Amino acid sequence: MDIALMTDAVFDVSGDTIPPIYQFALWDALVHHVPELAEDPLTGVVPLRTSASEAGMLLAKRSKLVLRLTASHTGHFDRLAGKRLEIGGSALQLGQGKLREIQPYPTLHSHLVGSNKDEVAFLQDVAARLAELGIGGKLLCGMRNSLKAADRTIHGYSLVIHDLKQEDSLRLQYAGLGDDRRYGCGIFIPYKSITDLE
Repeated sequence: MDIALMTDAVFDVSGDTIPPIYQFALWDALVHHVPELAEDPLTGVVPLRTSASEAGMLLAKRSKLVLRLTASHTGHFDRLAGKRLEIGGSALQLGQGKLREIQPYPTLHSHLVGSNKDEVAFLQDVAARLAELGIGGKLLCGMRNSLKAADRTIHGYSLVIHDLKQEDSLRLQYAGLGDDRRYGCGIFIPYKSITDLE
């Protein structure tokens, strides 16, 4: 199966806190500045690194905003440089961006792979999809979770896939799993330990 090659556009970001559910507002802010991002359903936004606090979700030190883009859309990324993103009453200030080639890792993690099914059926669906993509690997299903907005809720599970060959790791990062990549769902990133599922 042919899979579109992807590249990560990485931006330095500064700010204090963001709302606990920021993904929908973040996407709206990105599309406000670069409407072309919405033209490609493969465009993805890697979840921001945050930690909980009484004031909201704190951005991690040296946090980055990472967009996963097809080659046809990498030409738009630099238009986000220096932009201020309004996120539900909070603000993220973007620095300069750069393109970063995706690297293979034997263990990958997605914060949320969308599914309305129970865990057994979810893992069956994932295994079937990986077989379609020609990807091997072992699955570890994490907690059931959801993203809730005023008009929409996305349910799913966190997921670790390990024992990946280099080619399979790249294919999984390019292809992702499921829908709603723009909200960080089904986007896979390197994971250092398979014993600490979030």
